[in-house]
Amino acid sequence: MAWHKTSYRNNVQKYKLLENISSFPESDSDEAEDCIQDDDDNKIGLKKEVGLIGGVALVVNSIIGSGIFVAPQGVLLDAQSIGMSMVVWVVCGIVASLGALCFAELGSKVPQSGGTYTYILLAYGDLPAFLVSWASTIIIKPANGALLSLTFGYYVAEYITPGSCPPADLAVKLFAMLALMMVVFINCMSVKAANSLQILFSVSKILVLTLIIITGFIMILKGQHQYLDPSVSFKSSSTDIFGYALAMYQGLWAFSGINIPLAIFIAMPCITVVYLMTNIAYFSLLSPEEVLASSAVAVTFADRSFGTMAWVIPLGVCISTFGALLTAFLADSRASLAAGREGHMLILASLVTIKWKTPAPALVLQGMTVVALIMVGKFKPLFKFTGTVVWLINAATFCSVIILRYKLPRCPNSLKIPTLVPVLATLFSIYMILAPIIAEPTAEYLYAVLLMLLGVAFHTVFIRYGYHPKSMDSITRFFQKLFFAGLSSFESVT
Repeated sequence: MAWHKTSYRNNVQKYKLLENISSFPESDSDEAEDCIQDDDDNKIGLKKEVGLIGGVALVVNSIIGSGIFVAPQGVLLDAQSIGMSMVVWVVCGIVASLGALCFAELGSKVPQSGGTYTYILLAYGDLPAFLVSWASTIIIKPANGALLSLTFGYYVAEYITPGSCPPADLAVKLFAMLALMMVVFINCMSVKAANSLQILFSVSKILVLTLIIITGFIMILKGQHQYLDPSVSFKSSSTDIFGYALAMYQGLWAFSGINIPLAIFIAMPCITVVYLMTNIAYFSLLSPEEVLASSAVAVTFADRSFGTMAWVIPLGVCISTFGALLTAFLADSRASLAAGREGHMLILASLVTIKWKTPAPALVLQGMTVVALIMVGKFKPLFKFTGTVVWLINAATFCSVIILRYKLPRCPNSLKIPTLVPVLATLFSIYMILAPIIAEPTAEYLYAVLLMLLGVAFHTVFIRYGYHPKSMDSITRFFQKLFFAGLSSFESVT
């Protein structure tokens, strides 16, 4: 893969603003000279401002987004009983923990930025790594961002809409776009500010969930646990083993998030317990029929238990989804930067602003993609489509744990987990790919395959054979001037 490393190094010189600073107005030149006098040997790159506390908050925020407030309905629908839905949540927590352990070993062995993309690149090579960045950029990240934004928009619009009328679709989308623009602006201006805010939101959402859990357990102590009685809760459970994959799609979506090795061991067990206790709290008051009929199970729970203070829960959901959206953009832009640096994305993705040391161009481009999905506003097909692609990538990533043990045998400070962990995680991923297709075959799975094939075609034309449209140089320079950015210092991952 030396060809794209050489290309990147050439581009660093070609687009390096610091050697062409005289082309800007004198005031900007002075400002740029002030900006580059830092403690990092005057290199253009991202600042490392996320510590352990920030890392724990990052994991909590990325996982506890809107999932716990909307996924219980989907899990119950496919499990068909409260008892089996609880079993599904426990299984999801175990699987998420197995995956987290795999990422912990990979993160300790490969400390470079890029996450999944970097692990796939090292384990399998150029084409699979490109397909990871391709799928993430085209569908996974934008769909997740759009879902979080629309959830925020829905709860805000519902709160300000008088009476029992559903909120207007236009209002939902406008509030969703407002949240998105705020998140992009914060991440473009300061990593430190984004990190501080996501720590605050992490604490806030835990407080809201704690309120739900305490209320639910108070109701249980008062004797309201008829729906949780094992003699009742397992009645009518689904007998379709493949159908449970659809339930776990929803449950594991609530667990989906980034992976920071040390933070994982603190955050993942806490989140599993919080999710299970939150579901128990829901069913202490709500019947299965009420949960399935509710568009927002947490709001229905609040209406039944908090009375005039029911507004606290919609506020908590908004805080949760905004924090998750903030964290998603904080993490996803770094993966795009790593892919751009390896030649697997537009060179724009690897631009870093000189003043703020943030990947502003990647953030803005990602935000524009999310806006397009918000305007479409249909997520059920995208959700199924995204799940297929995500589990394909997960299977390859978990398997890469074993592969990298042979490719990178000398990593003295790396963590080594039992081999059974990545094996089980890989087998479960294969089940999650095949079972939904067997249980409910739809066109979305075909679209996933077609997207991957289109990615192979793009890789062949633009990367393998190096086709480079002349207009791209002008576009790159335009974005450099617009954001006052340069290419980040090259950091080899192979």
